[in-house]
Amino acid sequence: MNEFAFMIHPLDLNDIYRKFPFAKAMPNRLVEKVMSFCPPLYVSHITGVKSKYKETQGYFVACPLTARQMLELPEQFVLKKIIQTGKYAEKLGVKILGLGAMTSVVGDAGITVAKNLNIPVTTGNSYTVYTALEGMKKAAEMVGIDWKRAEIAIIGATGSIGSICARILSKECKYLSLAARDHLKLEKLAAKIYYEDGLAVRTTTKIQNILGEADIVLAVSSAVTEIIDPRRLKPGTVVCDVARPRSVSQAIAKERDDVLVIEGGLIEIPGDVNFNFNFGYPPKLALACMAETILLALENLWEPYTLGRDLTVDQVKKIGKIAEKHGFKLAGFRSFERPVDEEKILRVRSIRMNTPNAQAI
Repeated sequence: MNEFAFMIHPLDLNDIYRKFPFAKAMPNRLVEKVMSFCPPLYVSHITGVKSKYKETQGYFVACPLTARQMLELPEQFVLKKIIQTGKYAEKLGVKILGLGAMTSVVGDAGITVAKNLNIPVTTGNSYTVYTALEGMKKAAEMVGIDWKRAEIAIIGATGSIGSICARILSKECKYLSLAARDHLKLEKLAAKIYYEDGLAVRTTTKIQNILGEADIVLAVSSAVTEIIDPRRLKPGTVVCDVARPRSVSQAIAKERDDVLVIEGGLIEIPGDVNFNFNFGYPPKLALACMAETILLALENLWEPYTLGRDLTVDQVKKIGKIAEKHGFKLAGFRSFERPVDEEKILRVRSIRMNTPNAQAI
């Protein structure tokens, strides 16, 4: 019955301190050094997942490296730690493994990890894309934005999630701006979009250049620092933050009550679900990357559904249909770990409708 495992890791030192409070007395760098020598960790048993077609159970397992370490330590060392954690999951008897947060980004986005394991591996990015776009569209409509005709900016556009989001949106919207660090990759993506859909997109390596014009910002960057300056956003903007760690500064919550920030990819899992682990969300809610792993178990799809950085539109559409079949649905909007209430949505909508340069197009 224990059919899946999902790999997590500490995003920063605060996650480590919650698990090991005594570590707060140690220097930060020493804590990370010690954790880099730790073996994979068993976190919890996940029970109660049940759709009308099947039920399943699984495990959380943890790679002990922080997000910063995964980006700064030698790639081969990081991959070795991720593979070790995957082998630990194999020993638990699961049939599929999902890679969470930065474990799905390092190296070739899961391909090397999968080659070194005897069970299929998925990054969950297909369902992450599907839910990010669905959530973005729903939030935009609620504050009075016609997203098909609005200015949409994608931050981290050349990544695995960002590029497929751009290709899907380019079939539906009129104005699209793409930001990323690599100019050549941006131009290649822009050329592909123009070839596929005839849409000329704007590209830039300077994120702040496009924030002030955007009605909707989709943040999918894998940067470990917050890169969106709240002062650059215009009134009534909707920001969908799919990135983990976050790309959106928490200063937005304090300084900009005229902007709606939502977390992308939060899913309500069917059944009497118990994760037996508090990872910051209410009961039964999980990130879409994890939800994809559970969906594959419920569907008996024991295959590497999403690996590497080249996702397809068909992959995204198919996993969306599987999710609908099993009763997975977008959870209510959340912002910085707190529910977004109706009052907040109505306030942003009112501000947008009464700000001349932020009217719905």
